[in-house]
Amino acid sequence: MKISYNWLKSYIPDICEPDKLWDVFTFHLCEVESMDKMSDGDTIFDINILPNRAHDLLNHQGVAQELSALLDIEYKSPVDMYKIPTSKPTSLEVKIENDKCRRYMGRIVRNVKVGPSPEWVVKHLESVGQKSINNVVDATNIVMFDCGNPTHVFDAKKVGSTIRIKETGSQKKVSLLGGEEKDLKETDLVITDGEDNVLAIAGVKGGTRAEVDENTADIILEVANFDPVTVRKTGRGMGLFTDAIKRFENDLSPVRAEYAMRELSALIFEMCPDAEFEDIVDVFPDKQKWETRQDIEITTDYINKKLGSNFKEEEIENVLMRLRISFRREGEAFVVSPSVLRLDLIGPHDLVEEIGRVLGYDRVLPELPIIDFKPKTNEIFYRILSAKKKLTEDRFREVYTYAFTKKGEVYVAYGAKGKEALRTNLSDGLKQAYELNRLNAPLLGESEIKIFEVGNVFPAAGVEETHVAWMDKKGVQEMTLEEYTKDIEIGSSYDTVLPNSLELKSENFSPWSQYPFIVRDISMWVPSSTTESEVSEIIKENMGNLVVVGPSLVDSFEKEGKKSLAFRLVFQSFDRTLTDVEVAESMNSITKSLQDKGFEIR
Repeated sequence: MKISYNWLKSYIPDICEPDKLWDVFTFHLCEVESMDKMSDGDTIFDINILPNRAHDLLNHQGVAQELSALLDIEYKSPVDMYKIPTSKPTSLEVKIENDKCRRYMGRIVRNVKVGPSPEWVVKHLESVGQKSINNVVDATNIVMFDCGNPTHVFDAKKVGSTIRIKETGSQKKVSLLGGEEKDLKETDLVITDGEDNVLAIAGVKGGTRAEVDENTADIILEVANFDPVTVRKTGRGMGLFTDAIKRFENDLSPVRAEYAMRELSALIFEMCPDAEFEDIVDVFPDKQKWETRQDIEITTDYINKKLGSNFKEEEIENVLMRLRISFRREGEAFVVSPSVLRLDLIGPHDLVEEIGRVLGYDRVLPELPIIDFKPKTNEIFYRILSAKKKLTEDRFREVYTYAFTKKGEVYVAYGAKGKEALRTNLSDGLKQAYELNRLNAPLLGESEIKIFEVGNVFPAAGVEETHVAWMDKKGVQEMTLEEYTKDIEIGSSYDTVLPNSLELKSENFSPWSQYPFIVRDISMWVPSSTTESEVSEIIKENMGNLVVVGPSLVDSFEKEGKKSLAFRLVFQSFDRTLTDVEVAESMNSITKSLQDKGFEIR
């Protein structure tokens, strides 16, 4: 979210310089993506508000209040700046017909003059990446970026005297601001007039039917609160992502709406001083629920125990006051009454986080906790390790195969083609892996393929078992892990652990080439005194850079005072398919070099 330094300064005049503010954001509040100094003297921060604070910090007032607490400086409430117009009785009627609308405030304003916005409004909007449209529409955007509650405005003459908030009820199309046309589902929440004409998609975007234009004289101000899940689903379903959606989907408090209506009315009055305001219509079904918060009890000892800190009571009191969190003392406890706007403060752990965040986590002592318990042996893990150890000692290599297959007893939703079901055994996948490894045996440098797998299978709905399967040239075998390891004795936890006591060399994985390989063998007679390594070195010096495996000795015997040696070479390229001609050139070079040494090629 973009935040204007000058905008913040209107609420906290004693704010520190932008460069220092970066550190305050980073260490106490949120991550800073960028900081851009503008030609007009303003500085724009792009910050990432954490999800648990998006309901109250996606706006300048919220961020300014937070910074005033962190910096311990004065916050100038905007309420003192508002000029609230007098009002008269209204003819507006608001009907909430679905509980997904948690609050709706409407107000008719007559005799407005639609025109350009004042320069300060234009600059404020440009600072957060918005364009000025006209004074009435700009007022709604200013309020959203200032106090955090999205607002909207309708042309009153195009609406009539009735506003309804309801589900669409039938499939229909709606033309949205900006020229888009979207299909509405029966369950989409919409704002309509008394004749069921759609005026806006609730919490998502306004429609063109009651759009404000240069001829508008009377308007209806809308400040509402909608169910976050409903707004998010509707927006995603239509491929829309608006600033309003971003705020509503993070669960705004319905109480915030009254602050937004107060600011919006004052702003319209400032830009249209001859406007006539009617009374606010406020429909708030669960008012008592949202205006009441459960007290949270917490002590200094609890805070210090959770944080590993040594904070004093006076410091904790000071933090709560700076954060404008109401509390009273009952003995050693702080009984906290969270603000109705701070939906993230639910339990003692939330207050602990607030105290640590404001006072600074750098004050938390870096001490390891005392752990006084003996860990219990994980029997399944122990059996798996034992099975793997036994098979590797028998020269089997471990493989991992897909848990998804074409047919099975348990099918998954939205499975990939040919991978719709969970496997019922390991054997089928192991057979495929065996064949793949057999075909690539020369690359692996293996004369015999022996593989195994330990993994979970799903033989029936609601049943999950761990199996062991292994395969060599004799065939494949499979049994449950418990059956395979029935003779092992489950060990206990070690009394002493020596971390990093062994110097183990790590191996880096080298990717396989996707191109086919070619295998060539070369046999020769050499004097009995000639060693394998001597011949291997001659081959290496003349084989070129296309050999990926070898030379590997595959056969050796002595006869009549001479020694027969046979070597295998595997040729492969990482960027093309090799030809027989290329391989022949390398083999001819090797053959000639061996013959020059007096060796007889067989």
